[in-house]
Order: sequence, then structure tokens, then C-alpha cells
Amino acid sequence: MAITANELRKGMVILYNGELCLVIDVVFVRPGNWRAMAQTKLKSLKNGSIFMQRYQTTEKVDEATVETRQMQYLYASDNFLHFMDIHSYEQMEMELDIMGDQFKFLKEQMELYVRVYEGKAIGVELPPSVDLEVLEAPPNVKGNSASGNTKPVVCVGGHVVNVPMFIEAGEMIRVDTRTGDYLERMKK
Repeated sequence: MAITANELRKGMVILYNGELCLVIDVVFVRPGNWRAMAQTKLKSLKNGSIFMQRYQTTEKVDEATVETRQMQYLYASDNFLHFMDIHSYEQMEMELDIMGDQFKFLKEQMELYVRVYEGKAIGVELPPSVDLEVLEAPPNVKGNSASGNTKPVVCVGGHVVNVPMFIEAGEMIRVDTRTGDYLERMKK
């Protein structure tokens, strides 16, 4: 479906040179005597490369018709992630490379939204935060908790995050999936 560049928004999937691209950011610029333009940061869903593209606001852009389905993450095998549609129980696989570092936040049986284009999974919308178990943590020294210092810990899935000194191995913590930062300690 053709839209004008003026209608571009963050999170849209468009076709650029016949390739699917995710709009990471859009800034509308009106430089001096020139015509207004939309400066976009695009991520290729084929190879993961990120690049800038400038459009005149009246220029036509092909928006891809992407369906969003609620699915459950099942497991990872080889270079694929396997999901199941919650309503139809249809299973679908997606290449591991598409998720990149966000793979560390996936947990089996987790429900999330998967973007589908022409029957193929092209992306995942993670929840804003996930609860992860701390696997490895340096020992805590008594009296350090009041200073506000942090230490790096390793969570299930391999994510490394800086946490307050009182966090120990075996505890559950909440992590922001957008930034990868520690949010809070969770009760088991």
C-alpha cells in the first residue's frame, strides 16, 4: 500500500528497493528555503543493517502489509526460534538472527506478539520488561548496600546487567527489554 512519506511512523515496516525495512526513527526536517523532508533510520529485516534514508514529504513509500499475531515462544533449535499461535495452534519458525541481542530476553512459554509478512515471521514485539533469574553474581561485602554501587551479574539467557550490590545468585530480577537495564528485585 502506497503512503506519503509524511505518514511514516516509528515501528512501521516498509518496502525499500524491494526489501523489507523497519522504521526505527523518523525526523521531519524543514531546512531554510528547501522543501520539508522526512529523514528516516531504517533497519533491513533481511540482513539487519541500519541505514539512513531521506524522503520528500510528498514522496510515495510502499508500506508492507504486516500482520501481528499473539504467539507463544516454544524453543530454539539450530538457527531458528519456534513459536505457536495461541488461537490456531499453528507453529511458525523465525531465523535467530532477526532478533539479535533481544534473544537473551526470551523464556519458554512466554507470550508475545510476532509480526508476520506473507506467512513468514519477520519480527517480535517483546513485553516492556521480563523477569530473569540471576545465575552468577560476585559475592556481596557487608556494608556495601548503602553506597549505591553496582556489580555485573549474568542472568538466564546470558544477559549481563549491572545491579545493586545486595543482589545474589538465584534471585529473580526485572529487566527492561528496550535498554537491558535492571529495574527491580522480584519476589520468588
